[in-house]
Amino acid sequence: MQPYKIYVVAFFVLFITSNVKAQTNSPLKLLFIGNSFTYRNGGIEKHIKLMADNTKKPIPVQVDKATKGGATLKIHFGIDSVHIKIKYGNNDIVILQEDIPEYKEHTIAPFFEYATLFEKEISLSKSKLVLFMAWPYERLNWISLDEIVAAHKTIAKQLNATVAPVGIALDRSLRIRPQMAMLGKDMEHESVHGTYLASCVIYATLFNKSPKGVSYWPEGITKTDARYLQGLAWKTVKDWKKNN
Repeated sequence: MQPYKIYVVAFFVLFITSNVKAQTNSPLKLLFIGNSFTYRNGGIEKHIKLMADNTKKPIPVQVDKATKGGATLKIHFGIDSVHIKIKYGNNDIVILQEDIPEYKEHTIAPFFEYATLFEKEISLSKSKLVLFMAWPYERLNWISLDEIVAAHKTIAKQLNATVAPVGIALDRSLRIRPQMAMLGKDMEHESVHGTYLASCVIYATLFNKSPKGVSYWPEGITKTDARYLQGLAWKTVKDWKKNN
């Protein structure tokens, strides 16, 4: 099977899982594993839950997280509680957020190694894998966004996994509306607008539907900005699916 066909199959299976759960009113159980990029500004999992609750047809969602500041997948793999949540959490989808710049080895090899190890474990637990693609930053600037994107493309094809292209969306927004900060003062962690855009990208990836029209957005964001971020997220996800 060709790589792009594998990716389409992965996304289709993810969509079927989400759709069946929605139709049966059984909550879709989501587990988020990551670092401060995941728990910043109240936690992406909480924003996803509020978005799912505040759409025209609410989507029953139950969320959980395993997060640790500065943690890579390599660090998470050494934490017993993370494995317990994967094995016994009855999750439908596990969202893995890697922070590639944090690797002191200055190589993407640990990302590939530990994403593969986690995928085996997630698959054994009958859950689906989504890779939350993050972004580069100045403090640890040995890797570019293009290299992060390429790494996610490669491992997603190898693992038959779905990617939520958050880093691409943040970069696009900075190009379109440079006055709207995507990162905070430290130029590493998301602003509230960056967190909401990340949430919209993950929402669109999980449910294969546009977040445009969702009536929830966090304090500090205007309705106009929310609609812009929702639309950009959907276009980014559609472009990723089309080109990968």
